[in-house]
Amino acid sequence: MGLVALVALTACGTDGTASPGPSASPSTADRADVPPGPPPRPRLPATVRSADGRDVTVRSADRIVPLSGAVAETVFSLGLGDRVVARDVSATFEQARKLPVVTRAHDVSAESVLSLKPGVVLADTRTGPREALDQIRRAGVPVVLLDPPSRLSDIGPQIERIAAALGVRDAGAALRRRTQERVDEVRRGIPRGGGRPRVAFLYLRGSASVYLLGGARSGASSLIEAAGGVDAGKESGLTKDFTPITSEALAKAAPDVILVMSRGLASVGGVDGLLKVPGVAETPAGLDRRVASVDDGVLLNYGPRTDVVLRSLAGQIHRGGR
Repeated sequence: MGLVALVALTACGTDGTASPGPSASPSTADRADVPPGPPPRPRLPATVRSADGRDVTVRSADRIVPLSGAVAETVFSLGLGDRVVARDVSATFEQARKLPVVTRAHDVSAESVLSLKPGVVLADTRTGPREALDQIRRAGVPVVLLDPPSRLSDIGPQIERIAAALGVRDAGAALRRRTQERVDEVRRGIPRGGGRPRVAFLYLRGSASVYLLGGARSGASSLIEAAGGVDAGKESGLTKDFTPITSEALAKAAPDVILVMSRGLASVGGVDGLLKVPGVAETPAGLDRRVASVDDGVLLNYGPRTDVVLRSLAGQIHRGGR
């Protein structure tokens, strides 16, 4: 199971809506970066190639339904947030929180989407079930599928694909430049001396008894490496996305720093609770209490706020623990 599906599944309440988690209060850190000035005016129709190989023609961007938190944030950052009429359960940033949720886990409700009379649906290739997407298409709504970004180098092309589908190519080019400039600025300030700390990404949901160690396909490798670290799970030979945490796996990874999502850390009782997870206390990171945490809503959402994530991560892994 991929990380986005895991996040959505463990974040849902029994009614299919997003649970607020340990802290329901909005934070300034969890806001989409909306550009100042008047919003761009879409130039439509636009025909784009969907990730499933279809050519899709978008004729209206008046009512947008993005079925991914990362896609939703990009739409807002393009200045089109006022046109968004629904959200995926993983879109938790402040400006989107009051929108109706039309997914449970990573499954979309076709009826919920169609009831909002969308002009276009933007989803990624993990969105399902296929029957629901087909039902939306049969109703005459264009559905554009996108490959989810998993590396820093994916951010720019993804921004431009979304902008092209919505008829705002100039805004997309400007957002891509701004995002790349900010990432480059952060990278120039990352410490390069003193060795590269080994960082293990742990996915934790104590309430659901989910304890996983990230590997090469977890989505965290690109961030860890850009922040001047070594992905300990990947370097220890874990080629897939996640594997259950064991003492043996952690000993082989031997992380100097453990990276977690903030809600995941809270779900196990903070750093003290994390040290009770089998094998954690015996790692170099556990012995030194070196734990880095980043908000769930932004950690692996490669997009316009990745520079904020990268700065936070670099600052945490290159200094002492908690």
